[in-house]
Amino acid sequence: MEPKFTGPAYTVGIEEELMILDPDSYALVNAIDDLLEDSPDGQIKPELMESVLEISTNPCADLREAGAALRSLRRQVRDTADKKGLAIGSAGTHPLARWEDQRITAAPRYRDLVQELRFVARQEIIFGLHVHIGLDDPNKAIHVANGMRVHVPILLALSANSPYWRGDDTGLASTRMPIFRAFPRVGIPPYYKDWDDYQERIAFMVDTGVMEDYTWLWYDVRPHPNFGTVEIRAMDAQTHVEHTLALAALIQAMVKELSEHFEAGKELAPYPYEMLDENKWLASRHGLEGNLVDLPHRETVSAKALAERLLDRLREHAQDLGAEAELDGIKDLLERGNGAQRQRKVYEANRDYSELLQDIVEATGS
Repeated sequence: MEPKFTGPAYTVGIEEELMILDPDSYALVNAIDDLLEDSPDGQIKPELMESVLEISTNPCADLREAGAALRSLRRQVRDTADKKGLAIGSAGTHPLARWEDQRITAAPRYRDLVQELRFVARQEIIFGLHVHIGLDDPNKAIHVANGMRVHVPILLALSANSPYWRGDDTGLASTRMPIFRAFPRVGIPPYYKDWDDYQERIAFMVDTGVMEDYTWLWYDVRPHPNFGTVEIRAMDAQTHVEHTLALAALIQAMVKELSEHFEAGKELAPYPYEMLDENKWLASRHGLEGNLVDLPHRETVSAKALAERLLDRLREHAQDLGAEAELDGIKDLLERGNGAQRQRKVYEANRDYSELLQDIVEATGS
């Protein structure tokens, strides 16, 4: 495995998994082949299910460039869908969809995945947001990935956007999280000592045949040697593009802080895995409306207070990266609620899923 962590540092790539919908009933439609086309701003790709479309930006120098590319990709797939009699929506789950009605994409990787994982893969009708940040050193990438484990819960709390599943309010802010948790090799990743340790342990898994390569690790954070990035995968898909960009800006600032921590020769604080995982559960259950454990101080604080504290600390890094304006989306999430809170507000007005899905489609396209 040849690492391509050659820089420049702090480049941004954004991937969004989107819903392909019928414009009248808002049911998921198995129509990915109708929407695949080239784009100058990145890629429009299939996913495991034929009712899921992925857009991914090209590697971008900064958040401004990434924002322009992502907005253009969203417009392109929306316009193409409209011409084909379809619609596009974005949220962590479809409130009504049943996995039994979804077709698996006709690609060897996805057929292999279903053959290996069976029901676990078939029931994975969920939608995520992935952010790649470029780095210039493999050992730095491992340090950053280790450090980002502490930030996964707050990123999940901010992004939680999947309160409904199969026509039911699950009581969770992010239902997507426990659904995906059924997969192997997911969740908070292991701690790796350095690049050599990572490479040796991945080679062990590949050589024994339990997985084909490192891309079959679906952890919340993972080094991506082929791209030269650290990839953060913990977030629900966002309905509003401003929130996607805000989360990407926050992540970019986190990576910069951790990179400078590595360059200064500092060591990461050793937090118990079970507390990292517990915080993630609390974020999935309550989103921004509950509490998380402030690990350095060993105290329970509100998720909103923890996010505000983090936002204040990272603002200078975002300024240095030219991404301070994008952080306004984080303030909007804190002041007006994350996607789960907004979905519940719309649904509970008339208890009408069609009205909720219409709102999701309109906000996705705005």
